[in-house]
Amino acid sequence: MVNPHVLVIPYPAQGHVIPLFELSRCLVKHGIEVTFVDTEHVHMQMKNALAVEDEIGSKIHHVFVSDGLESLEDRKIPGKFSAAIMQVMPGKFKELIEEINGSNGDQITCVLADQSLGWALDIAEQKAIKRAAFCPAAAALLVLGFSIPKLIDEGIVANDGTPTKKQVIKLSPEMPGMNTSNFVWACLGSKALQKNVFQLMVRNNQSTKLADWLLCNSTYDLEPAAFSMAPQILPIGPLLASNQLESSAGNILPDDSCLNWLDQQSPQSVIYVAFGSVAVFDRKQFEELAWGLEHSNRPFLWVVRDDNAHTKNEAFPEGFLDSVADRGRIVAWAPQQRVLSHPSIACFVSHCGWNSTMEGVSYGVPFMCWPYFADQFLNQTYICEVWKVGLGFERDESGIVARREISSKVEQLLGNDEIGARVLDMKKKELALALELLSLARDPYPKGYQEQVASCGLMVGWAPQQKVLGHPLVACFVSHCGWNSLGFLCWPKQRASLLVLAVLC
Repeated sequence: MVNPHVLVIPYPAQGHVIPLFELSRCLVKHGIEVTFVDTEHVHMQMKNALAVEDEIGSKIHHVFVSDGLESLEDRKIPGKFSAAIMQVMPGKFKELIEEINGSNGDQITCVLADQSLGWALDIAEQKAIKRAAFCPAAAALLVLGFSIPKLIDEGIVANDGTPTKKQVIKLSPEMPGMNTSNFVWACLGSKALQKNVFQLMVRNNQSTKLADWLLCNSTYDLEPAAFSMAPQILPIGPLLASNQLESSAGNILPDDSCLNWLDQQSPQSVIYVAFGSVAVFDRKQFEELAWGLEHSNRPFLWVVRDDNAHTKNEAFPEGFLDSVADRGRIVAWAPQQRVLSHPSIACFVSHCGWNSTMEGVSYGVPFMCWPYFADQFLNQTYICEVWKVGLGFERDESGIVARREISSKVEQLLGNDEIGARVLDMKKKELALALELLSLARDPYPKGYQEQVASCGLMVGWAPQQKVLGHPLVACFVSHCGWNSLGFLCWPKQRASLLVLAVLC
């Protein structure tokens, strides 16, 4: 049997790289060879994390290709960044496959690609390589993309994706409401960028149809309506670090200095503030946020990135740093999963990126939602209106979230017993799932099982499914009911466990 060798390629941004890196770790645990493709820029950032990597992560082969950009400033311009990726990376990726398959090593048996890199799936299909598409965001985002033809037919958006009017729509009666002005392609701040992203989503929809499997970093319990609308999507989330508290594997900049500070704070007392790797505030909003934290009279841990224009001490409001010196901790980066799992954390002021959303929910932390762009508005709807484990901020007439709005909403959130109870309930469910998957990863079979069924059963890491199903000796098919898997005995609505992932790849 050919040894499985999976070529993994994420979209070159932190929120996409981290979950696919964690998925790669899961595959390696099952003895699958993994080659992980970075851009040169992300690859250099990842070196710091790999310095503290464990044995599992060290087995992942890292290679890098160019994204076509030289300066950091160019990478901050979404339209320019996306255009460069489309122009340069497909050719480099194709060359990489040919180089690996032309060597003496194990050839590529499956390409696991970020769903937003549809061209990677196209290239794999051309080379007759199995394909798995991975969505690092909510399943509802995939469903929205799949619904684009219907949205156009019903006159909700024009052919270029422009909403015909501002309204709240539902893709199905059970799905959460979506404001058309907050569609992932419509809230990017640029008409040209909106059109480019919309057309890219349309093209990616076609490429995704080429995939043998469509995986999503979510769970059925969190998004039952979305998975019901698109049963071909396999829920495999939440993809949290498999060694959650022991190391910072998969994070970009390891630095645990804030954890010692958290150890000195009272239980459930600290406001954790982090807005991901992209969001940037103007000076007025930055100052209002600072004073809002000061007015809260609570200890806080605030992540202010080095690439933010307002990170230098002189950019903070005059007197702010002195006022919060005894209860505020400001850092350029934090090991987020370890922070959110810390007993001193009371709430999470977040941009509502999907990774942050999954982490906050899994660790039982209530949210204060401050979405910036793209799918973050959809995620806020889940948090505030569907799961009801957080609150959103209101903006004033000038579009600013004022300091008193910040401090008062934090108090409202932390004083809401119903939200606290729902958060605790979700934490218990996600903890049970984590333990279930961890048990499967360590030893998927009961003690003595393999010996007992040796005479009547065969367990393999991979099988040519179409040939197996066509064999005259096959009586029935116990299946997860993925769209590509059709059978007679179905086992629907089950989480795709790590064991199933090993079989798929």
